Amino acid sequence: MTRRFLFVLGSSRPAGNSEMLARAAAEQLPDGVEQRWLDLAEHPLPDFEDLRHDSDHVRPHGDNRALLLDATLAATDLVIVSPLYWYSVSAHVKRYLDHWSGWLRTPGVDFKATMAGRTLWGVTALAHPEEEVAEPLVGTLNNSAAYLGMRFGGVLLGNGSKPGDVLRDTAALARAKTFFTEPGEAPRARFPYDADADAA
Repeated sequence: MTRRFLFVLGSSRPAGNSEMLARAAAEQLPDGVEQRWLDLAEHPLPDFEDLRHDSDHVRPHGDNRALLLDATLAATDLVIVSPLYWYSVSAHVKRYLDHWSGWLRTPGVDFKATMAGRTLWGVTALAHPEEEVAEPLVGTLNNSAAYLGMRFGGVLLGNGSKPGDVLRDTAALARAKTFFTEPGEAPRARFPYDADADAA
């Protein structure tokens, strides 16, 4: 399958540090790899309403939910681009992930089976020198990928607060050069308890 990257931008400001870092990494992708960039601030989703036990699910049409569902299903590689907000993903991204719950029950979509085997990535900027504080964000993405049977390419971390700060993070920019292009497939995402069981 030809690789198709969907970059889901979750910042509350345009052209923020996370997006700058993601674009630096995306520049290294081969010319034949399709890239699509969707900004959740420009395509806002409604708050997710959990209707699992109350209603028939209908596939959305003609709105941002439909746009993001179709784009997500078409992607072989899904990149969540979110600054670290209160040690996890932004509200825009959390709302997008919440809508996955509805898509799991949308007739004709088979969301879980469709996403299985595809790759989830993350790119984030944080205003903190110790990268361990981003572990809740990494866990959110890894565990979401594990639930769907996806591969997990990891999270590219950069340091920055003011606009453009991340462009001075030489270590992050060096990692960006190979983040998407390292040889071999990303490993299957696994819940932490699965890894612990293997180690026992």
